[in-house]
Amino acid sequence: MATSKELRRKSIHKRIRGVVSGTADRPRLSVFRSNKQIYAQLIDDVSGKTLVSASSVSKDFVSENGNKIDQAKFVGKALAEKAVAAGLAKVVFDRSGYLYHGRIKSLAEAARESGLVF
Repeated sequence: MATSKELRRKSIHKRIRGVVSGTADRPRLSVFRSNKQIYAQLIDDVSGKTLVSASSVSKDFVSENGNKIDQAKFVGKALAEKAVAAGLAKVVFDRSGYLYHGRIKSLAEAARESGLVF
């Protein structure tokens, strides 16, 4: 039994990463969620490079008074727009051990609505 939530999440993330891997034509959409911010990036695991990234800390982020779910929607939309501009439409989703609800779900749905397919 895991001793903390973070250890549990890391073991789940390790199990997911055994299955999910990104390539140059279908990169991995990795999400990290902290207490105040959310980060997302498209990663090519073959070459080990980040292709596109977006976060709620970036300069192009509009700091509105919205809640964290609204911030996640903005980040998902911004990431999808950058990916489509870079010629990436298909991705594989890596939820990084987080449950698929709340901020993770809103980021994924916003990315889907903006043109990413996963």
